[in-house]
Amino acid sequence: MLDRPLSETTRDTQGTWIAVDKEAARAKFDRESFEVSHRLSAHPLLKLPKLLELAERTIKSRPDDLYYDMGKVRTGQRWDEIPKAKFSAIQALEQLESSDAWFIFRHAQRDPEYKALFEDGLREIKAIAGEDVESKIRQEDIIIFVTSPRRVTPYHIDRECNFLLQIAGTKTIHIFDRDDKDVLPEEEVERFWAVDNNAPVFRQNYQDRAKSYRLAPGNGVHIPVNFPHWIQNDDNISVSLSVNFQFLDSMRANVYRSNYFLRRLGVTPSAPGAHKMRDAAKSFAMTCALAARRVVRGHHRGDRIWN
Repeated sequence: MLDRPLSETTRDTQGTWIAVDKEAARAKFDRESFEVSHRLSAHPLLKLPKLLELAERTIKSRPDDLYYDMGKVRTGQRWDEIPKAKFSAIQALEQLESSDAWFIFRHAQRDPEYKALFEDGLREIKAIAGEDVESKIRQEDIIIFVTSPRRVTPYHIDRECNFLLQIAGTKTIHIFDRDDKDVLPEEEVERFWAVDNNAPVFRQNYQDRAKSYRLAPGNGVHIPVNFPHWIQNDDNISVSLSVNFQFLDSMRANVYRSNYFLRRLGVTPSAPGAHKMRDAAKSFAMTCALAARRVVRGHHRGDRIWN
């Protein structure tokens, strides 16, 4: 099912980055996926030669912020089953046409050359999301994805909500509804939040329930927290930019974590939102358990844990 952009209705946001109907976007923010338009595809800092320079600087100054892997990947493949890279990051970038590579430039806004551009974009997108969103954000991040031709990004869910903006190349992203429990059972969400980033399982027989968006330079899509999705790149190099927000609200996550452990004890727990008092008790218990674990780990490592 192909969805249409909110930007086709009215364009009352005329900032540097995004063109979207602000009222409609706020109503759907972190509730539904929707398409947007943007003005970044021609920006010189997002061209491959400049991204190669960014990769070189990131390797030198923030090596943990550059991730890449290589090889043929299936839609339902776990992240820990993806083949290890055969070349260095720079070699893989220089051979993108044939390396079957997928790159993630994390925290790109920390690079001095990109800082001003990305901080402006973060401010603009937070304004679109609503005046109160700033107080709800735990962490914000700009991520750049660079992908080889025909490469698949496997089915997964994220802890963050994001705006994925297509800069170069074309691809299709398939996004499912987190509230469809045939697609995403409670047990998989519980396991994801508790112990396993690879917990969600792709089911081909539910593929027709996805909203499919064709991404090309100048458009993008909003993906709410825990909305399952996977991506098929076309026969071209793809560059995408993701604006990510992780929220402060930990209750829902802690309820899922608590439910995971209750289920292991043979209890069938109530889903988050079904009973507010139970949710509060579960969240409190999990918060205490996580704090105790941090204390133990800090004690063993000799770390400062209070700051």
